[in-house]
Amino acid sequence: MSDKLILSPNLNNADGFFDALARAHDGLEKSTSDAFNARLIFLLANHIGDNEVLDEALTAARNSGHYR
Repeated sequence: MSDKLILSPNLNNADGFFDALARAHDGLEKSTSDAFNARLIFLLANHIGDNEVLDEALTAARNSGHYR
């Protein structure tokens, strides 16, 4: 790993972002919500633009979820 991925808290308003994300899903069917998440992931991945960081994020997400 390149240790480029920031894993410590780094949002200046994490609760506000979580609320906005939850509101963005309000009223969406499961498939529409999943498609929204996929679009958001691709937008953020494009913004990051560094495959090493994205690979670290994929690994971190996989290792921190239900796949353990």
